[in-house]
Amino acid sequence: MRFEIKARDATTQARVGKIYTERGEIDTPIFMPVGTAGTVKAVHQRELEQDIQAQIILGNTYHLYLRPGLEILRKLGGLHGFNHWNRPILTDSGGYQVYSLAGIRKITEEGVKFQSHIDGSRHVFTPENVINTQRVIGADIIMAFDECPPYPCEYSYAERSMHLTHRWLERCIRQFEQTEPLYGKEQVLFPIVQGSIYKDLRKQSAEFVALQDCAGNAIGGLAVGEPVEQMYETIALVNEILPQEKPRYLMGVGTPANILESIALGVDMFDCVMPTRNARNGTLFTTQGIINIKNKKWEADGSPIDEQLGGYASTYYSKAYLRHLIISREILGAQIATLHNLRFYLWLVSEARKQIQNQTFSQWKATILPIITQKI
Repeated sequence: MRFEIKARDATTQARVGKIYTERGEIDTPIFMPVGTAGTVKAVHQRELEQDIQAQIILGNTYHLYLRPGLEILRKLGGLHGFNHWNRPILTDSGGYQVYSLAGIRKITEEGVKFQSHIDGSRHVFTPENVINTQRVIGADIIMAFDECPPYPCEYSYAERSMHLTHRWLERCIRQFEQTEPLYGKEQVLFPIVQGSIYKDLRKQSAEFVALQDCAGNAIGGLAVGEPVEQMYETIALVNEILPQEKPRYLMGVGTPANILESIALGVDMFDCVMPTRNARNGTLFTTQGIINIKNKKWEADGSPIDEQLGGYASTYYSKAYLRHLIISREILGAQIATLHNLRFYLWLVSEARKQIQNQTFSQWKATILPIITQKI
């Protein structure tokens, strides 16, 4: 993998870059649709490529490990062979899912013992077997195993958790270096900066991660309930330390406003379930503002969902028709809304790239944010 910075904004830390992988190029800043269990919910791979124009998607180690399982994935050529997505994939190591299973898991130095949310069966994740699992899944970018501390948490807990994540990272790197990809394509490892909202811990973690000299770096443990101002302060602090010449991935963030503000702070890669989950509940992000399509005001509105956005789903179907589908709980409603929201998120980062290249990013961000965040 190779990363090149193509342009920098003059007034912020925003930059335009390109990640080169053996399965294709990725323009940054980029949003990565979340395909937790091997699929971006309600979206065909053809639509991901052609209508949404996604360049990379996510899979999740925890969910894919449990179902369909490693035996099936290995037999069918990894996740790419299984779901026939031929562009890059990034896999989360499962650390966040372990965090969310607080009632049915136990964290030790060795790793995490947990119960499956599917059938209650017992399993163990260690840094070593998480790397091995991601080798079987075959993602192009794989994540180190970490512990995501809850918010709020005491300083002492955050510190212990951070050091545990660092020790696990060293084990992940050793295992990664001692193993090889299984399907003939390069894989790269990204470590994760932790430390909750404590500035000295975040600084220490970012310095430790930077020293590992991996292909890229991630910032985890944010957007878990902390005030947004603290999230931005943490991102700014960490990005002052993480190497400029490597991509920076902010995990699980977030709203359109979060994305634009974080781009201004030097983040290159984003993922979040918000566009897909909100779509299924009838909340649409548009170039004119946020729509609750269930509201009666859209009942007879024959205008396109978002003509300015382009794309088949956003311009072909009317607000009235989509409202009818969502209210009726028709599967097509979830499909159209999901396609639209993902189209919006990919448009947002694409437009950000153009504005950075034109040296108009700050002015554009100040103008566009009040529009796209208003409820209409």
